[in-house]
Amino acid sequence: MANSKKRGRILFFLAIGLIAAAAVTYAILRKRDVVITVQTEQVVRANLTELVVANGKIQPVLQVKISPEVSGEIIELPIKEGQHVNKGDLILKIKPDFYLASRNQAQASYESSRAGKETSEANLRKAEAEFRRNNDLFRNHLVSNSTFDEVKAAYDVARAQVTNSGHQVEMARASLASAEDALTKTTIVSPLVGTVSKLNSALGERVVGTATMAGTEVMTIADLNEMEARIDIGENDVVLIQPGQIARLEVDAFKDRKFLGTVTEIANSSTSTGSTGSSGMGSSSQQEATKFSVKIRIKEKEMFRPGMSVTAEIETRSRTNVLVVPIASVTTRIPKEKKANAGPKIDSVAARTNSTPQKANSDLASVSKGESKKEPAKPIEVVFVLEGDHVRMLPVKIGISDDTRWEIVEGVKEGQEVISGGYKAISRELEDGKKVKKGKVEAAENAKPE
Repeated sequence: MANSKKRGRILFFLAIGLIAAAAVTYAILRKRDVVITVQTEQVVRANLTELVVANGKIQPVLQVKISPEVSGEIIELPIKEGQHVNKGDLILKIKPDFYLASRNQAQASYESSRAGKETSEANLRKAEAEFRRNNDLFRNHLVSNSTFDEVKAAYDVARAQVTNSGHQVEMARASLASAEDALTKTTIVSPLVGTVSKLNSALGERVVGTATMAGTEVMTIADLNEMEARIDIGENDVVLIQPGQIARLEVDAFKDRKFLGTVTEIANSSTSTGSTGSSGMGSSSQQEATKFSVKIRIKEKEMFRPGMSVTAEIETRSRTNVLVVPIASVTTRIPKEKKANAGPKIDSVAARTNSTPQKANSDLASVSKGESKKEPAKPIEVVFVLEGDHVRMLPVKIGISDDTRWEIVEGVKEGQEVISGGYKAISRELEDGKKVKKGKVEAAENAKPE
């Protein structure tokens, strides 16, 4: 009776163990056999054009900021913002009283210096005549040495005074020219044909000249017939930009329209803009975003205004009749490293190196230490190709891309069916040999995370 109960308990626990083992095996097999739903597209040949996209502002090709060279009160301002002006039109006049007085004073000084020069020249003629007369008397021993020396000194002084008066005249003439120039600068005319795009000052306002410091920027005159887009491009893309490349421009103010442009100028120096990013533990680090300014001349004529926002698509490189796949099909994986072969025995190392086993042991340790310093494998670009009910992972070499497709230089053939969705499956779930089925992928699984 006791043996029967014991066998019953053993059979009972054995049955429970078998059921548990079966459940675990079923769960493992079920997990292993999970089928992923995917979308596919064929590898095809197409023409591809690579685009660099950047944002910027519309600005006139030619614009001039007007700042007076002299300071004073604005007494005439016959223009308004948005007004068209011709070259030579009066746009600003500063009160000239002070500069007129300075000019008159400089004129008087100049005339006085000229009179002083004439006086010194007359004194020189007199001194020269006296010197000649006393020189003849001195040769005939009719005057003393001291008298002759005094006459000669007076002659030398007269000549020096003539030279000095000449310099005084030149200085006075330069001062007069400077005063006249300052007076003319109180009247400012337009340097070009254009439009007053910005007016910062008003009639009666006092302005500061640019003679000794940064002056007051009174207005800006621009030629609005020739406009350009000035955009900022990152350092990784600017190397692809060349003068003459075609660009398509979208201006926010003109909906559903695209304008054509041509790259005309690329900055040689960068304009770095600071951006603060978190570095963990509540701290922040300052990073520099390196940008280069690129100018694109707009071909069409339109009522553009300076400062309008623009998005530019610049065509950098083109390929004809190349293999392409959807841009979502290309992802990265870390290649699986092959298992390393077993290391050599110490004796065999010693035999190859013709050294003692102790030395061989040291060499082997050095080799092992060197192998441990190998850099980790770098991710490679791959695509997943559909073969029956499973996928095969193929390493690929990519070329250029546009908004929707990658050029595949090596790794696939025309007509092959590559996985194109969803994003979660391609980026994380798919592996070589994974079972899949074609179907509709939910939008949440196909969306790339922000």
